[in-house]
Amino acid sequence: MGAESTGQAEAVGDDVVRLVGISPAPLDVAAVHDVVQRSAAGAVALFVGVVRDHDGGRTVTALGYTAHPSAESVLRAVVDDVVAADVVESVAAVHRVGDLSVGDIAIIVAVACGHRGRAFDVCERLVDEIKARVPIWKHQMFLDGTDEWVGTP
Repeated sequence: MGAESTGQAEAVGDDVVRLVGISPAPLDVAAVHDVVQRSAAGAVALFVGVVRDHDGGRTVTALGYTAHPSAESVLRAVVDDVVAADVVESVAAVHRVGDLSVGDIAIIVAVACGHRGRAFDVCERLVDEIKARVPIWKHQMFLDGTDEWVGTP
């Protein structure tokens, strides 16, 4: 696997893309929500991906995320692509790397739009594109002592 990003997610200062990052630190839902707030936005769709306790019928005890060195720039490109295709007031996307426990937050995506339907649609599209294109790999550990990598090339 590639090296993990060690940078903290920080606001990028863009009018629309407010926050993009890969971080080993715990993610803060309130901070991500706050950074996308806009007076013109009537809706904020927020996706919070959390480590669940099962996968494929097996009990998950922990997992780790590893990111390729290009992951943060690819994440930014994905956000830019999705935003360019729609009317969005503001957006933020952060993904955690490192060792996580069941219940920890792995990813937060927030999209502010004029109306809820568009905010939901863009948020869903952005999460799907992040999962498909950003080179972050998940290593799951199971209760029975086995493990598996997910999302590896």
